[in-house]
Amino acid sequence: MDVKLRIHRFVEGRKWEQDYTVTLKTGMTVLEALIEIKEKQDPTLSFTCSCRSSICGACAVRVNGNAELACEMLVENLVKRYDTNELIIEPLGNFKVIRDLVVDWDPKYARIKKIKPVVQPKAEFSKETGCKQSPEDFNKYKKYAGCILCGSCVSECNKNTLNQADFLDPFVFVKAEKLVADSRDKSPEEHLKAVVDAGLWRCFNCQECTAKCPKGLDPAGAIEKLKEATFAKKLDDNVGARHAKAIYDDISESGTLDESKLNIKSEGFLMAGLRAPMALRLMRVGKMNPLDKHKVNPEIETIRKIVKNAEAAAKEAE
Repeated sequence: MDVKLRIHRFVEGRKWEQDYTVTLKTGMTVLEALIEIKEKQDPTLSFTCSCRSSICGACAVRVNGNAELACEMLVENLVKRYDTNELIIEPLGNFKVIRDLVVDWDPKYARIKKIKPVVQPKAEFSKETGCKQSPEDFNKYKKYAGCILCGSCVSECNKNTLNQADFLDPFVFVKAEKLVADSRDKSPEEHLKAVVDAGLWRCFNCQECTAKCPKGLDPAGAIEKLKEATFAKKLDDNVGARHAKAIYDDISESGTLDESKLNIKSEGFLMAGLRAPMALRLMRVGKMNPLDKHKVNPEIETIRKIVKNAEAAAKEAE
């Protein structure tokens, strides 16, 4: 069976789509298809690859709008998934494109510096004794050491699509959680303060980064762990943390959200006052009435038990 690959091209500021046809072979990956096109049909096609073993992350591209590792994704599986023999291949989203499927990583690497990405050993360690830790402590962050910097999480991050200036890339938060969870580091507060200042609480929680991570690292989960750590380290004097606490308090006390007071609890009276026009519009359409008494959910005791069980499960998982 022949498969048509419609590839997004970009050369010296000119953009276009170009169709190529490859004969589907059992076990053919997207990367193998790209290499076949470059070697046999069009030597001008540009893309990046290195290990071809799902280790380096260099070959990540978008296929039919979803980030994939080209070296591990089988063409036949994509044909079955989308029920078509025409696949659209384009560069990763939320990156500057250099040429064809090649994107510029330099600005992304530069952003990693914001989290102070180096373990600062505790005073108890030395060159002679080394920086030892227990297997249990190592296991707390071992998973996050598996990030291969493929960029799939960045490509599908809705917050990055909206605005990258006030929010780090998901893989950077993964790196930050690895450092914060590392028992050898003497000052996790430094990394935490850096991620708070760089937009930790601006995450949309859309879960796209986790859904598209080829290594199953759960970047969205890493972001949530960092948020939890800010409370533990008393770095919660910001709008995002106050908003989360206000929701927690409402759910614990009444089982429902008191949206008429949520902004006041999160931003304070002054900033909430600036949102008065929106509040008036909500009142006019019956979405909010500050004069109504906040109702208590009749299942409040069940809700409280669920909250306590969730907290207990989270502690056991630590």
